[in-house]
Amino acid sequence: MKKNTILLLIILAGGLMACQSGNKKQTNMDQNKETLLKIETSMGDITVKLYNETPRHRDNFIKLAEEGTYEGTLFHRVIKDFMIQAGDPESKNAPKGKMLGSGDVGYTLPAEFVYPKYFHKKGVLSAARQGDNVNPEKASSGCQFYIVTGQVYSDSTLLSMEQKLNENKLATVFNALAQKHMKDIYKMRKANDEEGLYDLQEKLYAQAEAEVAKQPQFHFTPEQVKAYTTVGGTPHLDNEYTVFGEVVEGMDVVDKIQQVKTDRSDRPQEDVKIIKVSVID
Repeated sequence: MKKNTILLLIILAGGLMACQSGNKKQTNMDQNKETLLKIETSMGDITVKLYNETPRHRDNFIKLAEEGTYEGTLFHRVIKDFMIQAGDPESKNAPKGKMLGSGDVGYTLPAEFVYPKYFHKKGVLSAARQGDNVNPEKASSGCQFYIVTGQVYSDSTLLSMEQKLNENKLATVFNALAQKHMKDIYKMRKANDEEGLYDLQEKLYAQAEAEVAKQPQFHFTPEQVKAYTTVGGTPHLDNEYTVFGEVVEGMDVVDKIQQVKTDRSDRPQEDVKIIKVSVID
């Protein structure tokens, strides 16, 4: 951060778009038994299990499946070596060329981060959401989800990522502090009060340095390192999007879907449709 420049920038992170459910159908379920669901698609079947440690996301996904919400929807966003995304209600019977990804079911879900136990290794099921600029609480879409494909990383790349994440802490904390002073910042900018802006910047920078100094250095867990260097994944999404399940059968279908040709909006040129999502007894 350059101290000789009057810059108070709020970095607004983008996000995988997106869509609370008070459904309590599973209150009496055996909490040690993980629910399995079959996602039937036009390219084959995918079986996923839902984590009990993310009960709101688990119960909501089951509710939507039983209501038939996903029937006829598309995998509307596919990015090779990253993820395949689905669940937009507006994708049902959507004509070619229509922009998709903004459909929802009228509610969001509070984030349920179970990190670092659950992270973005290849094959996990995660909730899509709107970006931090309009969704600072990282609330999940009520319906849209994605399955991670990702890529395999080397040990040295993960070490570099750790270093970068630790270096970015200062900017992240500074931006959060600056966000709380936006009214003052706007007033000083309007009044061309450069001295006031500089003084505030110096004050917030010092506060950010003090706060970061109290935080432990970030390191990937041994489980993360093993997964990311063998099966792969998307480590930069960890603790940013709720991971609530994983594929237990049909990863070959996921891989086939990620290989399809897409348009400039990452929508498959030939529709990949969800026929039905059902709970496996």
